[in-house]
Amino acid sequence: MSALHGLTLVALDGAELPLAQFAGGLLLIVNVASECGLTPQYAGLQALHERYQAQGFSVLGVPCNQFGKQEPGTAAQIRDFCVERFGVTFPLAEKLQVNGAGNHPLYRLLAGEGAEFPGEIAWNFEKFLLDGEGRVLARFSSRTEPDDPVLLQAIEEALAGQAR
Repeated sequence: MSALHGLTLVALDGAELPLAQFAGGLLLIVNVASECGLTPQYAGLQALHERYQAQGFSVLGVPCNQFGKQEPGTAAQIRDFCVERFGVTFPLAEKLQVNGAGNHPLYRLLAGEGAEFPGEIAWNFEKFLLDGEGRVLARFSSRTEPDDPVLLQAIEEALAGQAR
């Protein structure tokens, strides 16, 4: 099991969210926020999740309040917002720190020293595409929309590779 798949987060409903459940599938991890100019990306992320879910793909939303304090709500408020406003069905974790000394081990694996694509998270809605072994295949900026052809191509190529 990879270090990533050995991690367990807490879901917005307080239940355990073991990342081992994503082993063998394709995962897009996105740090999200409810009061950001990029928040409408939730709709596109949900569409991606629905489009590729049957092929072993999932989105994982990780709320973060480090950028402009744009995720100030409680877990229940975040969950209600995402479900009511965007119909989100993909998993959402409780808020995590993505940068700095207190960053969560997940983000140390994704972007820390020795990572495939190291460097601080620049803003809300930065995206990491991971294969079934927990390896980061690609990193996309906040400005990369969920329907961006480059992101879609990366997902489709990785899914095709898993099918072999």
